[in-house]
Amino acid sequence: MAKPFHLGWFMNFSPDAWDADFSAGGSPWDGKFHTEMAVALERACFDYIMLEDTLMVSEAYGGTAEVTLKHALQVPKHDPIPLAALIAAATTRLGVVATMSTMAWPPFMLARVASTLDHIAGGRFGWNIVTSGEDIAAQNFGMDKLPPREARYEMADEYVDLVCRLFDTWEPGADVKDRATGTYADFRKVHTLNFEGKYFRCRGPLNTVRSPQGRPAFVQAGGSPRGRAFAARHADSIIATANGIKGMKAYRDDVRARAIEAGRNPDDIKVLFLAYPTIGDTREEAYAKYERMINAPSFIERALASTSTVTDIDFSKFPLDEPLPPLTTNGEQGSLDKFAQWGSGKTLRQLAKERFDGEIKYIGTPDEVAALMGEVMEEVGGDGFLISSPFQRVSRRFIVEITEGLVPALQRRGLARTAYTKTMLRDTLREF
Repeated sequence: MAKPFHLGWFMNFSPDAWDADFSAGGSPWDGKFHTEMAVALERACFDYIMLEDTLMVSEAYGGTAEVTLKHALQVPKHDPIPLAALIAAATTRLGVVATMSTMAWPPFMLARVASTLDHIAGGRFGWNIVTSGEDIAAQNFGMDKLPPREARYEMADEYVDLVCRLFDTWEPGADVKDRATGTYADFRKVHTLNFEGKYFRCRGPLNTVRSPQGRPAFVQAGGSPRGRAFAARHADSIIATANGIKGMKAYRDDVRARAIEAGRNPDDIKVLFLAYPTIGDTREEAYAKYERMINAPSFIERALASTSTVTDIDFSKFPLDEPLPPLTTNGEQGSLDKFAQWGSGKTLRQLAKERFDGEIKYIGTPDEVAALMGEVMEEVGGDGFLISSPFQRVSRRFIVEITEGLVPALQRRGLARTAYTKTMLRDTLREF
């Protein structure tokens, strides 16, 4: 019998496919398009919508912002927190995950806004934990450059520990609302924290009521060994970018082993692998659509510039028709490893064309792609996919292709839920 897997959607609060025939039209900044998109995802019973974020106008490609601004590559990008509140108010079961950086948010303020959003969402909010990976972002917050990755994760471990303790400064039921005594909250159940760490200090308590989930769900993308250890310790769901079935299985097995070492039940962590489906009424139509995309005049430039943005490496410096030299980064190492396909011998041009798929191409009719996803998950062992679109440029047509084409095909195979059974995000993630 088929085993269902989880589905999320990875996106930015950024322009839609503005230059395509099926763009949303109008302003994307009032949140209506993205909110309508979230409602469609809820109808399709997705676990959550994930609002990714960065905090800069990237100049990683070519040393200027020309290409990133020309192609709207992760900029303009608006703050995900107000959008998360809009989406939460427009939905009732879909999880709403928003990105907040440990570099940019003071821990008290992050805990406060996360608790607030979890209330607005009725227990469906999730925090995507990032440390930020770009020096130019650090410079927007008064720093010359980011600390090394290992130090960032050490700081983030303490940061998350502090935030969790802040969530717990209000005991369950502290807001007694006792009319007989005229008491809203029992002061004996609201506690001062007086946290003194290596990197952070905070008195506490939070001045928000304890959130419906106790703490929001935690999402994280850990690619490097240190990042995987961080995710295994904290995350309820992990955004994964491993290459091929072998790489996907190795990644999931590694994270689950690290979770056991951290004293956690590995089944409580859902690893969702990024997937970029291309759907057509026929296999030929889907492949023709895919070929048009990767052979568009600007595709190589856009692919390399978008990769530069997340890895903080200038790929304009390397010859297109030669393999990449060995590279490491203080940015997103996992994204670099997936893109580079180390040992494959592929040229940079070939890698750019495979920027959004790698070894596995989810291309075909809804039934063909659903069957492939089922086969992949069976080999990997779980836990599901995080759907996205190239350059995160979403059109209404693509949303319909996924929510009314691919998802029903998955549901017919017993690979995706047909109805929600839980009301809170962490419970939805642990449903199966």
